[in-house]
Amino acid sequence: MHKKHYLFFLFFILIYTVKAQENKKGILNIKKVGVLYNTVNAKNFIFEDEDYKYTSNTLKLQAFYNLGKWRSFDFELIVQPQIQVIKHQLLNSYFVLPSEENFEDKIIEFTTPKTMHLYAFELGFVVKREFLKNLDFQFTAGLGVATIDTRTERLAKGFTFLENASLGFSYKTTKKTALYIGSNIGHISNLDFQSPNNGYTFLGFEVGVSYFLK
Repeated sequence: MHKKHYLFFLFFILIYTVKAQENKKGILNIKKVGVLYNTVNAKNFIFEDEDYKYTSNTLKLQAFYNLGKWRSFDFELIVQPQIQVIKHQLLNSYFVLPSEENFEDKIIEFTTPKTMHLYAFELGFVVKREFLKNLDFQFTAGLGVATIDTRTERLAKGFTFLENASLGFSYKTTKKTALYIGSNIGHISNLDFQSPNNGYTFLGFEVGVSYFLK
């Protein structure tokens, strides 16, 4: 499926879910919807691997559910289908060992720059607390399943997992809208379901907007 068609499909499903939930009551009634943009570069002050180049741009569609409150903490669930556009290139040709089958062909394949697409469904569990009036400090732990359309020397094509941990601030700009700015540490790997499975660990920065339904 073409990535534009995939995004349209995800958007349609999100809007359909919103409309279906608007008249329902209960803990899993959608509180707000949003869009989040995340950008990643493997060259940063925390993670830096000289073996390869890796950048990623991610668009997430978000539906927020209220899970309750405990003392001064609020808890939310985020359902967030997403698409990632990844650029990758192996820089160290010695990463591919001579003992590997067709290693010379693999060196040529993997040292050629690639543009890959990862399609994922992720659940984010949010803990937040009001820091100042209309300003919340927010921690999100995310876990998702995904598929990637191109293999590299670090990760096989096909089914994989992703994990994210994010810290940021959410500011209620109006009665109906909020702005989020934060940073995340993430990891992509397939838990050895396929080989290779070195995976990627990265630092990202993200910005999002959301709209309150009620």
